[in-house]
Amino acid sequence: MKKTLTLLLLLCSAAVWAQPARKSITLEDIWKHNTFRIKSVPGFNGMKDGKRYTQIDKEGGRLTIAVYSLDKGKKEKILFDNAVHSFEGEKIAVEDYAFSEDENKMLLFTGGEHIYRRSVLYHVYVFDVKTGALQQLDTQKVLHARFSPDGGRVAFVKDNNLYYRDLASGRTVAVTNDGKWNAIINGNCDWVYEEEFEFTRAFEWSPDGRYLAFYRFDETAVPEFTMDMYGPLYPKRYTFKYPKAGEPNSVVQIRCHNLASGETVRMDVGSETDQYIPRIKWSNDPSQLCIFRLNRLQNQLDLLLSDARTGSSQVIYQEQNPYYIEINDDLTFLPDNSSFIFSSEQSGYTHLYRWNWKEKKLTQLTKGDFDIAGIAGVDQKKKLVYYTAAEPTPLQRKLYVTDWEGGAPKCLTPEDGTHQITPVAGFRYFLDKYSTLNSVPVFYLRDANGKIVRTLEDNRELAQTLKNYNLGETRLLQLPGDSGVLLNAWMITPPDFDPGKKYPVLMFQYSGPGSQQVADRFPLHDYSWHQMLAEKGYIIVCADGTGTGFRGQAFKKKTYLQLGKYESDDQIAVARHLGTLPYVDASRIGIWGWSYGGFMSATCILKGNDVFKAAIAVAPVTNWRYYDNIYTERYMRRPQENQAGYDQNAPEQMADRLKGKLLVIHGTADDNVHFQNAVMLVDALIRNNKDFDSEFYPNKTHGIGGGVTRLQLYRRMTQFILDNL
Repeated sequence: MKKTLTLLLLLCSAAVWAQPARKSITLEDIWKHNTFRIKSVPGFNGMKDGKRYTQIDKEGGRLTIAVYSLDKGKKEKILFDNAVHSFEGEKIAVEDYAFSEDENKMLLFTGGEHIYRRSVLYHVYVFDVKTGALQQLDTQKVLHARFSPDGGRVAFVKDNNLYYRDLASGRTVAVTNDGKWNAIINGNCDWVYEEEFEFTRAFEWSPDGRYLAFYRFDETAVPEFTMDMYGPLYPKRYTFKYPKAGEPNSVVQIRCHNLASGETVRMDVGSETDQYIPRIKWSNDPSQLCIFRLNRLQNQLDLLLSDARTGSSQVIYQEQNPYYIEINDDLTFLPDNSSFIFSSEQSGYTHLYRWNWKEKKLTQLTKGDFDIAGIAGVDQKKKLVYYTAAEPTPLQRKLYVTDWEGGAPKCLTPEDGTHQITPVAGFRYFLDKYSTLNSVPVFYLRDANGKIVRTLEDNRELAQTLKNYNLGETRLLQLPGDSGVLLNAWMITPPDFDPGKKYPVLMFQYSGPGSQQVADRFPLHDYSWHQMLAEKGYIIVCADGTGTGFRGQAFKKKTYLQLGKYESDDQIAVARHLGTLPYVDASRIGIWGWSYGGFMSATCILKGNDVFKAAIAVAPVTNWRYYDNIYTERYMRRPQENQAGYDQNAPEQMADRLKGKLLVIHGTADDNVHFQNAVMLVDALIRNNKDFDSEFYPNKTHGIGGGVTRLQLYRRMTQFILDNL
């Protein structure tokens, strides 16, 4: 018996020792080999019948766009094959595609060339699905190619002018001809609209295709910003219109072009020109265009119903807010041509409403102390609205459905975690990207009752890969902020964590208004890198402080007129609390962030110079006077009205307080947060005789990427942390 027991112990010991050692994450794994890539469902595009979808398939050098059945995933047919359908003998490397309304034609996009964050120039081809005919839309790259509702024409923007091509005749018609760089833009957004109102195609076909409504930006009075682009011998200068806080904006007009008559009518948006038009949207009446009009302070929104034939307008809805109104796409006109469903914060939380402008009747469809994340779709036939909500906790997202009268909502995705929803035409199915804090994304196809029909992608390979690495525990928790309010947070502890030891802490945050870094989803921001640092002995913590989203308007908008104050107070309070924990070395707490997070990390090491030992500020705003006016004034008003709010919370004004180690990183071609921000902070640090580290990336934009740039960037940051924390 004793021999048997001894043998069993030896066998068990041998089995333990036989297990392969878990790997350590390297920067090359993250930024070179793409080891932790999350698979998605590429090119998923639900078809009109609600039963099938299309996607891009690649095998070797062959690229196809194929049709699959939604319920079984069976390939039914190939619509486009670049080995068969070529243009002038050349294969088309399709990057994206779009169907006409009747799905008999496709636009094929190739050779994408980014201008700013959302603007992409493409070579565009028109493919006839039935005949296999292929024609080039234009010999040059164009912006925003889009079919008319009948599929007979394609509108696009080139050289700041709006055009459409008649596919039957092959004739291209210029809707405008006054477009000029840094002066007049037709059908496309100026820089600040694209960045802050988050759209770039500035034209819309009417539902019957008789009209083209479009924006005209006159940016003549907008001040110019110039960046040097470095290269051989002499740098090139890139100059574009960028309105900083308090500076003039483009004067925006909305015009409607009648294709039959060739006439263009200017729509009446009022006599005020110092205002914003953040959206246009056709109603169900093909001659009625809804124009969103927002005042410069962004605290009053008017919806104008405008006649495409005459340009006359009437206000059908008005909303005011003591702070600001955020613009989204959650507005759907209903078949009665007198009402629409939309979202609003008027109750103190973001909820859904139905407004009948003829009866002046407002119906609240959702209620409670939680925020709606967005409308997933409105079923016009069954009179239902599908939406995602941060319920039952701000950390989660679930899909719900309710009727147009505000009946009891039904949850269609009961699993705790985060559900990102893409509806399929007809609302018979939904694509659900589902994940939790510690489980990789799974793409489910669900039916209208929420039942999982099948799994499109489970990322099983990634899940297995993660098991092979030496990962620390990731968990959600709450930590006290400056006012005592508990803040949602996550923490990653080292794989060999021992509560009897003391560890350094690196805090990460973004902290921008309405943002959220702490949620029950995978992956967390910079998850792999943070895990790598955890293995090196660091505790990583992220807390969403005052001003972040999905906890109601009062929590989010408390930072109004004082960006940086309450957010940094909270991060400093969290650091102080962490320093009291028995397993934290209070003398070794650092913080880092990017963009708004860079602004915060710089602010924190200066304001909290007795708490933070080190900080990394990547692409930081260092004074809101240097940032664009739509974003900045939304939260701060103009500098002329709020000088103290701007200067009292600006890192460049606190440079004399630096005690710890600070690394400032910026791309010299950052068109968003200008390199000027880093220069002004560095200048202030020098004037105050402070030592610091800095790294600049020539010709790199706000994302600081391309080639091996990210690998080098994260190697630099890693070494800074190892050396100084």
